[in-house]
Amino acid sequence: MRTKTLKKNRINVVTLGCSKNVYDSEVLMGQLRASSKDVVHEEEGNVVVINTCGFIANAKEESVNTILEYVQKKEAGQVDKVFVTGCLSERYKPDLQKEIPNVDQYFGTSELPSLLKALGADYKHELIGERLTTTPKNYAYLKIAEGCDRPCSFCAIPIMRGKHRSTPIETLVAEAEKLAATGVKELILIAQDLTYYGLDLYKKRNLAELLRRLVTVTGIEWIRLHYAFPTGFPMDVLEVMLTEPKVCNYIDIPLQHISDDILKSMRRGTTQAKTTQLLREFRKAVPEMAIRTTLIVGYPGETEADFETLKNWVKDMRFERLGCFTYSHEEDTHAYSLNDDVPETIKQERANEIMEIQAQISWELNQDKIGKSYRCIIDRKEGNYFVGRTEFDSPDVDNEVLVDASKHYLKQGEFVTLRITDAADFDLYGEPA
Repeated sequence: MRTKTLKKNRINVVTLGCSKNVYDSEVLMGQLRASSKDVVHEEEGNVVVINTCGFIANAKEESVNTILEYVQKKEAGQVDKVFVTGCLSERYKPDLQKEIPNVDQYFGTSELPSLLKALGADYKHELIGERLTTTPKNYAYLKIAEGCDRPCSFCAIPIMRGKHRSTPIETLVAEAEKLAATGVKELILIAQDLTYYGLDLYKKRNLAELLRRLVTVTGIEWIRLHYAFPTGFPMDVLEVMLTEPKVCNYIDIPLQHISDDILKSMRRGTTQAKTTQLLREFRKAVPEMAIRTTLIVGYPGETEADFETLKNWVKDMRFERLGCFTYSHEEDTHAYSLNDDVPETIKQERANEIMEIQAQISWELNQDKIGKSYRCIIDRKEGNYFVGRTEFDSPDVDNEVLVDASKHYLKQGEFVTLRITDAADFDLYGEPA
């Protein structure tokens, strides 16, 4: 017997993948709400929109499994319609239509107006910054550009997202003002490549000017930088970071590897010497800066010597934050022509080894924080703890400060000064100072 859901004419948006997808889902939901649609995020609804990720193998597998899950619900009568959008749909639409035909319609990353039309809504051009945010009320992502012009051999993002396109400063400031009016206090600037921002619109790298404009927005107290590219980084950004209290002493700069041979094959346009010098300049210009990076192990041709070089460099650089992924052999990328010759077990062993090194570094750096006080923002209450972050930590990926909720009361979304009383590898424990 078919069992229809009680949530009639409710659109459930399911988001997979990175913060750029979170932003896109929020824009979609804002458009739907403006057309008086009943829309929710990852709750029950009889119409489902799945915003997919197609970046690496694990993400693609999760996206396909999610599509299949909702198709089965459709076949069981638990939902009425299933639509698929996002990067996986952009990259593999013909294959998906053939393999999973019971999806009502597939849409690419640039087909928002068509998706809205299929959902019975109109695309409203005037809705600059009108998003239905899904993050905790105190922070929001601000996507400052779309697409990427970099030629990195392992990356399929240009295939899915197209060429780099900067959003004008005036548009971003207006969006920030609207976010601030809703109670957002922290902006997390995201793009495929922050470093390139402005070259297409202003004929110069203009991230520093954007930051100078954003810090004038009343209500915004923290601005955080995610996903900068090392080659051509605009060094005037560091001056703004040092002199503007609202700009967090934090940067996420994915470096991927450090062996010169691997960097050359990856088409990163840099060397170990240049990368190391750049990081030294970062730390000299902004001594308090927390640097987050991301590495890839198991890239085609990565030898034990290459890996040893990477390991030793991680030990020397002592990154405040670091993530490590195993290489994923992606169709239509430049590296796909190479022999994916590092076995999966070796890839995973290398990733684990890097993260063990980083855990020790993080533990040592965290021990130095005990007894010191930091201005923190409280994101949420979880179990017996209030969970906050320092300016050196981004949501979901970095350290958190845990405060015993049985002893102290804190308000979500508020800033508070916390004294660190204890520290583990990736967590701090604190109390109101």
